[in-house]
Amino acid sequence: MEESMWEIEDENYSEGFEIICGVDEAGRGPLAGPVYAAAVILPKHLQIPGLNDSKKLSDKRRRELYPVICDQALAYGIGFATEQEIDEINILQATFLAMERAMAQLKIRPDLALIDGNRQKDFGLPVKTIVKGDSRSANIAAASVLAKVSRDDWMIAMAEKYPEYGFEVHKGYGTRAHYQALEAYGPSPIHRMSFLKKFYGEK
Repeated sequence: MEESMWEIEDENYSEGFEIICGVDEAGRGPLAGPVYAAAVILPKHLQIPGLNDSKKLSDKRRRELYPVICDQALAYGIGFATEQEIDEINILQATFLAMERAMAQLKIRPDLALIDGNRQKDFGLPVKTIVKGDSRSANIAAASVLAKVSRDDWMIAMAEKYPEYGFEVHKGYGTRAHYQALEAYGPSPIHRMSFLKKFYGEK
């Protein structure tokens, strides 16, 4: 992890914020399964070799980093919103709900939440959104790893329950094989029906 991964935090430390958490989500785009989020508070300037945006890391590397982050973080939380909640309140609001649940698990209350992306809501504490924050902020990068691995593990477990869809491979994303499985078997109980309207119409 390069020193530059702490520049955003350092700017906010200089503004008087002392306890900063990073927040990121995993699974906004898939056709099935929950959306996950994680919140992480790392010790100031902690260097975790190889830490970066989870999308830029191999599955093996993410899984190596996961226990390191959990062990060395001052606090972390992992939350999710179900596919039913996604269908009921839409993916953006469900993502915020997952983030809220993750932050609620933090045993230390942060002064500031850095959230990956450009959309925010009132979480009851100061919030700053950081575009591409998962590759620019150590805390957001750590959160991205926890969220991604947690969601992947959930989808792998669901692959055992619904083996015909290949969830262990595509994790619910709309791959060609996934659409072929939907055509052959129809949706499973964990599919997001609001994401399948173009595929199935409004029914």
